[in-house]
Order: sequence, then C-alpha cells, then structure tokens
Amino acid sequence: MEKVIEVKGLTKKFKNLTAVDDLELNVYAGDVFGFLGPNGAGKSTTIRMMLSLIKPTKGSIEIFGKPLKTHRKDILHNIGAIVEKPDFYLYLTAYKNLEILGKTSGCDVTHERIMEMLELVRLADRAKSKVKTFSHGMKQRLGLAQALLHDPDLIILDEPTTGLDPEGMKEVRDLIINLSKEHGKTIFLSSHLLSEIELIASRMIIINKGRTKVEGRVEELLSSDDVKLKIEVDDTEKAINCLNESRWKEFYKGEEFGKLIFDMNKDEVTQLNKFFVENNVGVSAVVPTRSLEEYFLKITGEG
Repeated sequence: MEKVIEVKGLTKKFKNLTAVDDLELNVYAGDVFGFLGPNGAGKSTTIRMMLSLIKPTKGSIEIFGKPLKTHRKDILHNIGAIVEKPDFYLYLTAYKNLEILGKTSGCDVTHERIMEMLELVRLADRAKSKVKTFSHGMKQRLGLAQALLHDPDLIILDEPTTGLDPEGMKEVRDLIINLSKEHGKTIFLSSHLLSEIELIASRMIIINKGRTKVEGRVEELLSSDDVKLKIEVDDTEKAINCLNESRWKEFYKGEEFGKLIFDMNKDEVTQLNKFFVENNVGVSAVVPTRSLEEYFLKITGEG
C-alpha cells in the first residue's frame, strides 16, 4: 500500500517545552486518517511542521515518498490545507475569493473549476453572495473549496468542525467522506471531537504529550468483546425489579435518560434480551456502543 505520509522520530522543542516528542506515524493512500489528542498534545505543531510552517528540532517527514526538507515546493503544491479557520475577503463574493486565490497561488483556475468546487461544497447557489453573509459552517465549506481548488491528492484539516453546530458538523463530515470515497483523496484530519473521528476515519493515531500512544485501523482498535449497552423498555420499574432478582444484576449500571445501562460481554446481549421477554418486559431498543471517548481516556491514562 502506498505511503502518502511517513513521519519518523519527529521532535519539536520550544525552549524548555517539548511539544512533539519522537513522533512516528504513517498515512496511506485513500486513508481518512484521524489525528487525535487532547489540547496541548502537539497536534497543531505537528501539522505546522508537515506544512513546512515551522522547522522540526529533529526527525524526518516524507510526503508522497519524498523528503519534505528537500522537495518542499513540489510536495506543498499537491497538498490542500485548512489550519485553524480559513480567511476570506468578507466584502467579496465566494466566487471572487476563489478567483483571487487561484491567481495569487499561480494556478490556472478556470471559471468551470471554481464552479465545480462551489458545487462540491454545496455553495454554487451562493457563488455571487458576499462572504460576510455566510454562516460559520458555510465559511468552513468555502475553506474546503479553497483547499481543493488546485486538485491536491492530500488534504490536511486542523479541527475543521470547531465552533460548528450539529448541522454544520454533519455537512463537513459528509463532505470529507465524499472527498475520500468519490474523489479518491487522502485526508489527514486533526480533531479533539472523538465522536466525529469514530464516524468517518478509516485509520487513526492517538497522541498525548507529543508522543504516539496507539495507531491503527479504527475498527480494529475499537474491537473489544466488552460493550456498553443501552436498553429502552416499556416499564422501567418492572425491569429493574426483575434485574435485582437475577444474575444480570451485576451487569446493570443504572438508568440514563430513561434507558437501562449495562456493561457486559457482547455475546450475552441476546440472552439479556430474552430474559426481559420471558419476564414480560417489552424491549423497544437495544443499542450497543463502544465509545472512542472511553478508549481515548484509557489509552492516555486520563480516565
């Protein structure tokens, strides 16, 4: 499998602070790669080194199989990035902002290309609207159009859903999935919103205090036999009374928003459901969850 990013021994020190400490990571073609860690873990510093905005203290970064140190211009030409919030000329239209960016970046960006990108981020109908009239979510999507304008193979996004409402987060999430599946882009996605990474990432890394804690496929890292189970029943009081007189009592952890919560082995879920049915307790929903939040806290030792 083709490596798009290979980081070895990456370290960045600021006087007495070690922001990134001997970091290792690998991103492969077609990945939606989740880059996870708490605030201050070194995520933004790593991204700035990958974009050649700051120099590493030591270590190496290879992108597209070439050392960033010696092939900076060629590599960056094939990367689209949003670091923090994208900046625009607020009193100009969305179309004009992309046109100016195309000219200043030296790309031969046609009218068709600009409209194609606005269509992709679902802003074609607002092409002639001034950016000052856009919501935060619309500005984030316009930022993605800006990052994609020169058709890069690698897209680096630093906290792209920060400050968005649930609808805006879903719009950006759907767009990232579309870029990966329909357009074959490799996405490097930094976030502290763990639930978002769980929904869209194929592979991920968790870092803490600048060091790698774990790296691998999301489904494999989260594949555990133990699950947190939420069960919705028609008679909560009756269900709890039945539980208190059964072997299931030890797995019962309490009630949360009208649902019964259990920690148990996933192989026993069917038997628990059968128990309720046999005791004439109607079950309307059984929802097993495996929270990346809980996994993250366990890995970083903060739980």
